[in-house]
Amino acid sequence: MSDTLTQRELGLLIIRFSLITVVSFVAFKWMLHKIDPTKKQKEEAKKKALANLKRLGMKTDTDLNDHEMMVAANLVGPNDIPVSWDDVAGLDNIIEELKYSVIYPIKLMRARPESRLTRPPKGVLLHGPPGCGKTLLAKATAREAGTNFINLEVSLLTDKWYGESQKIAAAVFTLATKLQPCIIFIDEIDSFLRSRTTQDHEATAMMKAQFMSFWDGLLTDPNCTVIVMGATNRASDIDAAILRRMPTVFFIDYPSTTQRQKVLGLTLKGEQLASDVSLDVLATKTDGFSCSDLYELCRKAVSTRNQKAFQSYVKSQENGGIFDSRNQSKEDSSKDLSSSQSSKSPSSKSERPSGDAEFVNIRISPLCMEDFEKSLVKMKAARSIFQS
Repeated sequence: MSDTLTQRELGLLIIRFSLITVVSFVAFKWMLHKIDPTKKQKEEAKKKALANLKRLGMKTDTDLNDHEMMVAANLVGPNDIPVSWDDVAGLDNIIEELKYSVIYPIKLMRARPESRLTRPPKGVLLHGPPGCGKTLLAKATAREAGTNFINLEVSLLTDKWYGESQKIAAAVFTLATKLQPCIIFIDEIDSFLRSRTTQDHEATAMMKAQFMSFWDGLLTDPNCTVIVMGATNRASDIDAAILRRMPTVFFIDYPSTTQRQKVLGLTLKGEQLASDVSLDVLATKTDGFSCSDLYELCRKAVSTRNQKAFQSYVKSQENGGIFDSRNQSKEDSSKDLSSSQSSKSPSSKSERPSGDAEFVNIRISPLCMEDFEKSLVKMKAARSIFQS
C-alpha cells in the first residue's frame, strides 16, 4: 500500500513539475514579447507586408515565415514603382546597356528557358559619384523588366538577438525566390558588404557569410530569376568575393554638358520659363554638378522666384492692394495668374485650407535667368565650403 502511494505521489510530482515548467516557459515568452522594444515595429512590418502581398495579387495566407514577412514589408511591385525610363535623362547609353544585359535576358529567359547562356546576371553593380542617378536607374530597371523589387535596408538585417541576422539574410533570398522574377536592391552596398577583416564582429562576419552562401545558391539554380543589384560611390571598399558575384558593372559618372542640358530640360518640364532662359548656358555654367545638384539648382531658382512674388504681394497689401512684381503690367500679371491657376488641380476655393487662401492671389511670374544666376551663386558658395 505504501509502495502504491509512493508511486502516486511521484506521478503527481512529475505532473506538477511539468505544469510549472510549461507555465513558466509560456510566461517567460509572454514577458519577452511584451518587453521587446521592436514589437510595434514588427507588427507594423507584418501589416505592411500583408498589404504589399495583397496589392501584388498574392494570397495573404502565403506560406511565409516571420522573417520573410519582415523582408516583405520592403517589397514593391513593378506597377507600384513610380520611376520609368522617361524619368531618367542624359543616361541613354547606360539605359541601352541595361536593356541588353539585364532586361532583355529576363524576358528572353521566360520565352526560351532551355538556353543557359540567355540567363540574366545574378549581380549588377552601379557605381560612380553620388547623386548621379544610380538608385533611379535601379528602380526604372525593375519597372521596365516587370520584376518585383525588394529595397533591402541594411538596418533590416541587424538584430540584437544572436542568430537572427543570419535568419533575416536567408529570408531575403527565400522570399525573392518565391516572388521571382525579383530584384534585390542594396543602396550603399559598401556599408554592408565591405571587405572582410579580422576585426569584424562575429555576428557581422556570419551574416556576410550567410548572404554570400545563399547568393551562390542563385548561381547554381538555372531556373531562378533573382538579381542582386547594388549601388555605391566607393566600389573599392566592397569585398572581392562580392565583386566576383556581380559580373555586370556600370560606371555612372558626372553628367557632361549635353547630359546636364537634358537633365535640366526634364527637371524644368512643366515650369514656365522666361524668354531669356537658356538651358545651354546653364549646362555650361554647371560643370561638375551631379543630377541631384541640378535638381537643387532648379528648386532654389523657383524658391528665389517665389520669394520675390511673396515680397511683392506683402508690399502690395501694405500699399492698399497695388501689386507690382518686376514692373509687370496688369495684363501680363493676369496672364501669369490665369496660366498658373489653370495648371493646378480644378479644386474649388472652398476645398482649400483657410490658411492657404491668401496665396491664391499671389501672381507667380515665369522663371528668368536672374533666378538661376542667384541660385547658382548660392550653390557654388556652399560647394566651395565643403570642398575646402
